[in-house]
Amino acid sequence: MFKKKNLIMFSVGLSFVVASVTACAAPLITPKEAQMPAASGELKTRGIARGPGIKVISPDVTAAEIKGLFDLKVVFESRGGNKIDPSAVKVTYLKATAVDLTPRLKAAITENGIDFAKAEVPPGEHSVKITVKDVDGRESNTVMNLVVGK
Repeated sequence: MFKKKNLIMFSVGLSFVVASVTACAAPLITPKEAQMPAASGELKTRGIARGPGIKVISPDVTAAEIKGLFDLKVVFESRGGNKIDPSAVKVTYLKATAVDLTPRLKAAITENGIDFAKAEVPPGEHSVKITVKDVDGRESNTVMNLVVGK
């Protein structure tokens, strides 16, 4: 009887661990969104910006391709002592009809940047625009191009 009870407790505990590990990964871009038509036209950005700096730390966007889940880490750099307004950060998947990814990242966005663990992105090429404003309304944008392998 004692062994059977321990086995049941072990199974319940193992199920909890597996569920916890599975719950860590979250879709940044869904397969359905990836299949949407691509955005057309040229993306134009301004030259010199007084807005915050945006630095993509992870994934390595210069790599030939990203494989599997990745941690999305972006650092915001304030300029002129102005604080970043985290409520004004916007992350957009650039498709013919843009997809607002901000709600999925809301809990991961702070005035210091974005720290989203184990992002799921389907294979393919994806362009994601990050827009950041400081408390004075000065804005900066960057486009992160992701090439995700199978």
